[in-house]
Amino acid sequence: MTSKSIETQNLLHHWRESVPHDRLAHLVRDVARAQMRALQYRLSPFGVSFGHWTFLRILWNRDGLTQKELSDLAGVMEPTTFTAVKAMERMGFIERRHLPGNKKNMHVYLTDTGRSLEHVLVPLAEEVNDISADGLPDRTLSLVRNALVRMIENLAQEEETRATRERDAGI
Repeated sequence: MTSKSIETQNLLHHWRESVPHDRLAHLVRDVARAQMRALQYRLSPFGVSFGHWTFLRILWNRDGLTQKELSDLAGVMEPTTFTAVKAMERMGFIERRHLPGNKKNMHVYLTDTGRSLEHVLVPLAEEVNDISADGLPDRTLSLVRNALVRMIENLAQEEETRATRERDAGI
């Protein structure tokens, strides 16, 4: 058994036997980690890390973003994005360039190689999703998806309420 499969078996033991009623946030995190591991396993033969996958997914949908926009959409700090972008540029996945008349912002564009990876890598992610959802009826998947989106909405509303309270209090 590999160390990764042992890690997954330990997760199963944790959720089935040790603390089956642990906080939902922990369960969501553990599912995400297991899915990331499964995807990373599939990405590595193509020389793509999970971190690079995150940026590629964004650029496949919105090419030509600034590094700041890319950071914001990926939910990571700008130095992390800078490091990843430099590595992806060396790998030939992206190129950075200034737009005419704007020497301040560096924009990130996919190369033909980076764009062509979409047709190879997206099916791998779909495979991981299919494996993780195996045996779950469509109705259950719909309920889970709707519940998770609602949780994001609830947390976004709470953030907005907190920001408004802090602004009104002068914090």
